[in-house]
Amino acid sequence: MEIVGTIQELREKLRQARRDIERTKPQSTVGFMPTLGYMHEGHLSLIRKAREENDIVVISIFVNPLQFGQNEDFDKYPRDPERDARLAAEAGADFVFVPSVAEMYPSPTKTTVVVRDLTDVLCGASRPGHFEGVATVVTKLFNIVQPDRAYFGMKDAQQVAVIERFVADLNMPVRIVRCETLREPDGLAMSSRNVYLSEEERRQALVLSQSLRNVERWVAEEGMTIEGLHRRIRETIESAPLARIDYVDIRTYPDMEPVLSLDEWNGGKPILVALAVKFGQTRLIDNRLFFA
Repeated sequence: MEIVGTIQELREKLRQARRDIERTKPQSTVGFMPTLGYMHEGHLSLIRKAREENDIVVISIFVNPLQFGQNEDFDKYPRDPERDARLAAEAGADFVFVPSVAEMYPSPTKTTVVVRDLTDVLCGASRPGHFEGVATVVTKLFNIVQPDRAYFGMKDAQQVAVIERFVADLNMPVRIVRCETLREPDGLAMSSRNVYLSEEERRQALVLSQSLRNVERWVAEEGMTIEGLHRRIRETIESAPLARIDYVDIRTYPDMEPVLSLDEWNGGKPILVALAVKFGQTRLIDNRLFFA
């Protein structure tokens, strides 16, 4: 595995790697996974999947300032690139791209990628500008790496929907591979931000996965309404004294239209139940996708 810090060097190494492979097979494929770093088993499972499906595997480690708003945790976001590189190598990565902010943004950014409508709700409403930053940096990374497949975890389901949409709208030649959310043995969704939680905050954060597990049972109750389902989820989360709800929302997926009635539950479109809740200073997201 090689660690690369500049765009030019990565492009040159990938061109050479493709040429080397294509001496013995007709066409090589590149699998790519962009990350903010501070890897956990969820990241590593995506790298392993990319390894199974591609000849060359690239990951990026870049804490992207464009996707962090004011008063968010850009400066405090956990970083350990040496550990990340070691774990990535063990999982099967060939190249780890670790650019500086100056490498990615050598001058003030005047061009950004904006996806309308999908970004006006959920985390987009809570974090203005966040998805513009995500879409811009992922577009840059796709242009740099030129992958055949890119791997994203469904814990950030809205992010996946946004990326799939701009890839389709802009005719980018990359296939987005959705990967299921990995969880700790007690059900907590794996996240780099989990390290911020105190022991008690982490214990109480289990109400997120508990409420999502109960949704199917609640929907089946006679007389249940969409308002009643919202209320049940909120009451479960609020049973944790430290929980401060940012949002509880129920949307069609991937177009993010509001679900106004439980009649839509079996209407053919996948339904996303999405949560964002703060425990102390740590904002956690979780979701579950339901299929008719």
